[in-house]
Amino acid sequence: MDFIDQIKQLSDRIEKHKENITTEEATKNAFIMPFLQALGYDVFNPLEVVPEFTCDVGTKKGEKIDYAIIKDNQPIILVECKHWGQDLTLHDNQLLRYFHVSPAKFGLLTNGITYRFYTDLETTNKMDEKPFLEINLTDIRDSQVEELKKFHKSYFDVCNILSSASELKYTSELKSVIKSEFETPSPEFVKLLSKQVYDGMITAKVLEQFTALTKKSINSYINELISERLKSALKVNEDENKPQATAGSECLEEKVATTVEELEGYMIVKSIVRQHVDLSRIMYKDTQSYFGVMIDNMRGTFCRLFLNGKAKYITTFDESKKEVRHNIECLDDIFKFSDFILKSLTLQMKE
Repeated sequence: MDFIDQIKQLSDRIEKHKENITTEEATKNAFIMPFLQALGYDVFNPLEVVPEFTCDVGTKKGEKIDYAIIKDNQPIILVECKHWGQDLTLHDNQLLRYFHVSPAKFGLLTNGITYRFYTDLETTNKMDEKPFLEINLTDIRDSQVEELKKFHKSYFDVCNILSSASELKYTSELKSVIKSEFETPSPEFVKLLSKQVYDGMITAKVLEQFTALTKKSINSYINELISERLKSALKVNEDENKPQATAGSECLEEKVATTVEELEGYMIVKSIVRQHVDLSRIMYKDTQSYFGVMIDNMRGTFCRLFLNGKAKYITTFDESKKEVRHNIECLDDIFKFSDFILKSLTLQMKE
């Protein structure tokens, strides 16, 4: 099984079982130990993964940390664990205290869902207060998988990880700043932009006006950018695979305007089925009534999106070819009906 498949399998396990995990110890057994195994470490080999690793800190002797990953008889990663429902805080944390007395170059703070990786970029032998890499297994991105893979036993190299750690850390922090400015533009940010387009004095009233305009402009630009990217990504698929319209339907289809929301919904459906079918076989057909997702041909429709009315929903098909409705409040809710979508797809593939 590939590394990405192991991580996806663990992500699915978290979603299914986390509500039944009531203790920190159970979190370790159900989520964290399988994660370390996915990274290639033998959790049952005391020469490779040491539970309750002893760290002497000053006058405190026999202090223990949850796990230490060992290489060449030296700890390389210290792991501090929490219950999956706990927030992760580094303040006065054991990991922070143990790092400077250990030869380990990396600290990992986790609750089995979120994994925060730390090192000493700012002051040698003193662990940074902010992680250089943070991953949520229930919402992991491809780029994060590649960074996570560097911690795999087969690829682990301190220099290689540290070479990208600084860029990762500051890129993450800059993204947080940008996100904050986009959601709630600061006066400094608004002034910086408004001076580019407004020659007058920036009074309090002007600042208030441009704060609203800045936020509106940002949202508009992002929506346009997403729309263009989606249309660009789907154009080849549409040109190569979109079913030919019949002569009687051509005029009707000319009136159909495919929305950004429909294209985003289409991409979600494709992400659900990608492990089960070659995506080159998946196509769509937009109509005035619904947005259909199909496999191979027009009669292979296995999912329909109804997103333009007040009540949003999708439909799939059961064994008797009956259309089954699933109400959604937002596009992310489509993921809740993955099993129905996959079942409907399987039935169409048998046709």
